[in-house]
Amino acid sequence: MIEVTRLNGTLYYINPHQIEYIESNPDTTLIMLSGKRLIIKENYQEVFQSIVEYRRLIGAFKNEE
Repeated sequence: MIEVTRLNGTLYYINPHQIEYIESNPDTTLIMLSGKRLIIKENYQEVFQSIVEYRRLIGAFKNEE
C-alpha cells in the first residue's frame, strides 16, 4: 500500500496495483480500475517513487529483471 493525501488533508492508503492511470491537470488524479477518481496533493513524481518503493518492498522487481 502507498500513502496519498486528498486535497482536504485526509490520508489514504491505496493499492498501487489498482491504479489504471494517473492524470496531472494541474492536480494529480488517480484513476482506479474501479473507475473511482482520487484527486491528491502529491505530484506524479512522488506517486511514481512511492510505487517503486512499494514494489521493491514486496519483491516485485525480482520477477521483472
